[in-house]
Amino acid sequence: MQEQYRTVARAGVHETEINRSRFICALAPAATEQEAQAFVARIRKEHPTATHNCFAYVIGADASVQKASDDGEPGGTAGVPMLQMLMRRDVRYVVAVVTRYYGGVKLGAGGLIRAYGSVVGEALDALGTITRRRFRLATVTVDHQRAGRLENELRATGRTVREVRYGEAVTIEIGLPDADVDAFAGWLADATAGTAGLELGDEAYGDA
Repeated sequence: MQEQYRTVARAGVHETEINRSRFICALAPAATEQEAQAFVARIRKEHPTATHNCFAYVIGADASVQKASDDGEPGGTAGVPMLQMLMRRDVRYVVAVVTRYYGGVKLGAGGLIRAYGSVVGEALDALGTITRRRFRLATVTVDHQRAGRLENELRATGRTVREVRYGEAVTIEIGLPDADVDAFAGWLADATAGTAGLELGDEAYGDA
């Protein structure tokens, strides 16, 4: 797995006008290719009279899925420059749709490539990006008497507490960088006099 990746901070829209054509870039995070395709379909439905609704998306921390569409623009002048901008900015799990309303002035192949690429870059600048780092899910099991203090100490030391569940014992789900697992196990044993249990789970990505 990649150690980290960047993605768009939130869904949003950025619009610009180039030679009387409106270029509207809608950006959104997408966890799966199905989510990306659903977003493209939604934007197309919102702009049924647009001249073009071109798209590009990158799914996977390692960019394993990359798709782009020119939607009627000359081949390679819309979807590809959009995809190249996403890749150049190192963003993943992201979908971009650029809606164009033709304004009567032809831009030529070079002008289209610049327009579609730049509006995606401007949208990324406007909406911002966040970094997600790889971590391992870990479940700490502790008795009720120690749970409150332990949870406070976990938060105070900067640990990501994801969930706390109360049953016969208290389970606290946290995220740990892989490199910290051994040191954390030692810290936990000291903090709870060896009474807490630690179970390691799957790897995932979270906010850096």
